[in-house]
Amino acid sequence: MTDYDTALAGFRPVDVPAISAAEFSARVAGLAQAMRSQGIAAVWLDTTASLTYYTGLTLHASERLHGALVLADGTLTYVTPNFERPKLETLLQLPGEIAVWEEDEDPFALIAARATGRIALDPGMRFGFAHRVMALPDLAVRSAQDLIAAQRCRKSPAELAILQAAMEASYRVHKAVHAGLRPGISTREVADFVNAAHRALGLTPVFVAVQFGEATAYPHGVPYAQSLTPGDMVLVDLGGSLHGYQSDITRTYVFGTPTARQSHLWDCEHRAQMAGFAAAMLPGATCASVDAAARGSLIADGFGPGYQVPGLPHRTGHGLGLELHEEPWIVAGNDTVLEPGMCFSIEPMLCVYGECGVRLEDIVFMSNDGPVWFCAPSSSAEMPFG
Repeated sequence: MTDYDTALAGFRPVDVPAISAAEFSARVAGLAQAMRSQGIAAVWLDTTASLTYYTGLTLHASERLHGALVLADGTLTYVTPNFERPKLETLLQLPGEIAVWEEDEDPFALIAARATGRIALDPGMRFGFAHRVMALPDLAVRSAQDLIAAQRCRKSPAELAILQAAMEASYRVHKAVHAGLRPGISTREVADFVNAAHRALGLTPVFVAVQFGEATAYPHGVPYAQSLTPGDMVLVDLGGSLHGYQSDITRTYVFGTPTARQSHLWDCEHRAQMAGFAAAMLPGATCASVDAAARGSLIADGFGPGYQVPGLPHRTGHGLGLELHEEPWIVAGNDTVLEPGMCFSIEPMLCVYGECGVRLEDIVFMSNDGPVWFCAPSSSAEMPFG
């Protein structure tokens, strides 16, 4: 057992380069090329992760229009309330025109003055703003979902390096959580340590879910604190952010010696996770085929079928990057072929409501030779970290 204060004292911030201005510029150029191939004159990037992906800007959504317009020639126009301009100027990593509007002016007129023909909108843009653009004259409006997802879901070497560092940091936090558990510790104490540990490692805490005993059966936990008892199943799901990129790992194990039933459920979950990984290794593997393999493993062990519980009540995984949940979605019906650079979780959670649950969540990235784990997955309920 390791005291959490002692563990914190041993952590130091991780060091990995952020995305360069040159890479942001290349992303915008790639978007512009795709726009030209589809006859799209402009793409609007709202205050979303896509704005961050292309420009390095992280702006908070509000009732005011704020973002960037990308034209098919690759030029950028930043649209901002005039009183926000001084701050915006300090944040810019890519050059571009800055178009400002005052509080009593129509900011959508700035888009209308610069874009004609086909315009594609950030899929994360709120409907009220999108509706205003759709009402502008001389514009044919569509979603930029396919344009943006085609780039964002294939991570560059620089992105993979950041994700690797973030995942390794969170893995260290997980190991420290496991080493510091003691009878009577509360879920709140563990969560507070996880957040402090991420900060000590140089990451921004994003989320943490700690569940003990019967509460581990519910994918998103329970709305009350718990205290740890010997023999409890323990589920810890956590993540942090490094240069805007997310980590996400879940570990489930028993505090003490597992019962035969707990070991059986853990083994069933482990087989399902490994089945998903094996499916991703096959030539032409799709998101749906990974989900089918993991779900099929659980069905073979007597759970389900489909989304029925006891069994797996949700998709098998999700993409990971600037957002905790993003494309590609590892779910039935998604025939997207897994390609190099894609990152996604394999987490076919086994839920037995009223008893316990087991979720083993690990992230893989697709290399030229198939899927690769960012961090080593669990090998047993007794030794979740080897």
